Amino acid sequence: MSEHVLAEVRGGLGTLTLDRPRALNSLDLGMVLALERHLLEWAEAPEVRAVVVRGGERGLCAGGDVRALFRGSDADAVHFWTEEYRLNALIGRYPKPYIPLMDGITMGGGLGISAHAPLGSGSVRVVTERTLVSMPETRIGFTPDVGMSLLLANAPGELGTHLCLTSGQAGGADAILLGWADVMVPSARLDALVDALAEASAGVVAGASGAAGGRGTEGEERGWAYDVAASFAVEPPPAPLAQERQWVDDAYAGESAVGIAARLAELAAGEGPASEAAGAALAELQKMCPFSVAVTLAALRRSPKLGSLDAVLDQDLALGEALIARSDFREGVRALLIDKDGAPAWQPGRIEDVNPDEVDAAFQAGPNG
Repeated sequence: MSEHVLAEVRGGLGTLTLDRPRALNSLDLGMVLALERHLLEWAEAPEVRAVVVRGGERGLCAGGDVRALFRGSDADAVHFWTEEYRLNALIGRYPKPYIPLMDGITMGGGLGISAHAPLGSGSVRVVTERTLVSMPETRIGFTPDVGMSLLLANAPGELGTHLCLTSGQAGGADAILLGWADVMVPSARLDALVDALAEASAGVVAGASGAAGGRGTEGEERGWAYDVAASFAVEPPPAPLAQERQWVDDAYAGESAVGIAARLAELAAGEGPASEAAGAALAELQKMCPFSVAVTLAALRRSPKLGSLDAVLDQDLALGEALIARSDFREGVRALLIDKDGAPAWQPGRIEDVNPDEVDAAFQAGPNG
């Protein structure tokens, strides 16, 4: 078990707290395995009626520990992703209310352990005024993984495409708009929310003691945790991304990264209200890894057709195996997090020079490719 995952059961509530503050709770292999073990145990424990996952002062989780992946072998990286994606799949079908508190930084793998919480089991995804969500993988020569290409693709219009191609960031109200969260609770009230969930879950256990297997009715399991969270929630402010829909949808349509860049340039050269925003998006897009941008766009267009989160995670693993074998991933991590010179030497260096056949081949990597 990992020293960086703290587990407790109070009332009928299991709480998992990520406790690796110096690394912004970045997930290493031990943390992934600890989370999976506790979730599997609690899924079968009748005294546990719901699970909360939370982080610390700065955020829930900044993603996977890419520094460790940078230092390790390709095989180590693939092993980590295999275990991480298995955890994501478990969360996506968790049979009890699963309540992630997405307070502060929630990026990459942090979204993988939160945004997939299944509404059908009574789960509720909580953001705050401090929430910062992002899938920044194109910035480091990788691609949005942990099943998030499916949620990015299913976001309104092309907002998900815009965010992931440019490695953009968004707040709590935007996370609700994107479909990654359900309610906004002020960060100062999160401890009280957890107390209320523990108290309510104890009541569910007591009230369900006569039910078969100690479980309540489907109505109880689907509603009570959301009701508790909603009682602490506030109306979120207007989502800034909502104001960007028209130009984003126009610019990011289609299946060509080169075409997207051209439309952004056209908008930026115009005099309309979107020119400044489009110019900023183009500038960011041109900083990203060209091959990652092309692969990510292709993954977004493919993921909704795959039919399940499990299938998308299989695609993520194939892409991970392909991308770890290229120079871009370690070069991107080096430039952003190791040497911090901000000057990655991408191969190739321009979106226009990406070979479409190599993009297609990336989806065929892995044992089933």
